[in-house]
Amino acid sequence: MRLSRYFLPTLKDNPAEAQIASHRLMLRAGLIRQEAAGIYAWLPLGLRVLERIARIVREELDRAGAIELLMPTLQLADLWRESGRYDAYGPEMLRIRDRHERELLYGPTNEEMVTEIVRAGVSSWRELPRNLYQVQWKFRDEQRPRFGVMRGREFLMKDGYSFDLDEAGARRSYQRMFVAYLRTFARLGVKAIPMRAETGPIGGDLSHEFIVLADTGESDVYCDRAVLDLAVPGVEVDYDGDLEALIRAWTSPYAATSDVHDAARYEAEVPEARRLHTRGIEVGQIFYFGTKYSQPMRAQVTMPDGSARLLHGGSYGIGVSRLVGAIIEACHDDAGIAWPDAVAPYAVGLLDLRPGDAATGAACAGLYARLQRAGVGVLFDDTAARAGEKFARMDLIGLPWQLSVGPRGLAQGTVELKRRASDARIELDVDAAIARIAGIPSNGDIP
Repeated sequence: MRLSRYFLPTLKDNPAEAQIASHRLMLRAGLIRQEAAGIYAWLPLGLRVLERIARIVREELDRAGAIELLMPTLQLADLWRESGRYDAYGPEMLRIRDRHERELLYGPTNEEMVTEIVRAGVSSWRELPRNLYQVQWKFRDEQRPRFGVMRGREFLMKDGYSFDLDEAGARRSYQRMFVAYLRTFARLGVKAIPMRAETGPIGGDLSHEFIVLADTGESDVYCDRAVLDLAVPGVEVDYDGDLEALIRAWTSPYAATSDVHDAARYEAEVPEARRLHTRGIEVGQIFYFGTKYSQPMRAQVTMPDGSARLLHGGSYGIGVSRLVGAIIEACHDDAGIAWPDAVAPYAVGLLDLRPGDAATGAACAGLYARLQRAGVGVLFDDTAARAGEKFARMDLIGLPWQLSVGPRGLAQGTVELKRRASDARIELDVDAAIARIAGIPSNGDIP
């Protein structure tokens, strides 16, 4: 994409309303624009990041055996009355009436609706287990939306739901999602620690939050530093096999949010040198809730002897839009964002340092064409801005590589390649630079 034809409204100064780094940088780098309190328009650069995150989430969920569907954002209030949650959920749920005075709600989550769908579509024990998910916009009317997309009112979420014949099967589904989440967050370039957590309005007796450690996080967390060194399962993980040992390795070290923190156990189990009390950003949560929804909604299957058995359920959420902010909190410096390769909107920023010069213009055009043919996402700064302005803008938007073409280097047959995360620079010939950039892993296994 040529920057001269792109829509990238960057800001030089920090917006006064932005309190944390991710909010400041998302506004300054032209990723989002606030349209109302807690509600944002996703601009072209931000949308590319959002879509790359969603793609990785889908790939890992599909790999774990989940099946994608898409449910309506508006739900009938009667469904929530069936489960008993309509009056209990609280003012965060947006309740509305249509022109026929039917009571509706803008879904903050979809346990009731997906239970109704499975109740209507699954009748025999032979059709289980089932694991369904969607990537959908949600709305929760936060009283004090803040921190940009980290605590907005409208947000993009992956919500998934498992249905099993009994508790043992439901816990196996829970384990599959536990592993899939470990892989998903690692592929996105962040370390997310699974921690025991409250189930909240979802309900149930088993839940883990996946927390990215960050000083700006809203969650107060306690953990054993040993969990930070655990290896994430590789692409070869067998989701149909026994995952018990893997889950045990990740859940044995102490890790808990403040809601369920046991100070006595923490001090007894974790040596003082390994105790870590910090803050974190919740980017996902998984729940096992048994028959909480199937019982009041009579979601059941027929057994071989003709008897009926209630389904055991679980739900699994990932904050797709929140992850954009969480990744920036973990991957930025004073100059701007430093995107991990897997989620960057473009792999490389190509800079023409002498606009109007025939030689640099021709060299940049050739590099632009070759990078595109190699399948590399490239943002070509072909504008008339000064070199310093171009460098500052590229540092701000945080593309993993910067490829600069100037008359001095061209005279020597070289271009400058910069790695944004480390600020390392090297002079290379054109062929070597292209080969270096094109070799970036972007959507395969964890680098």
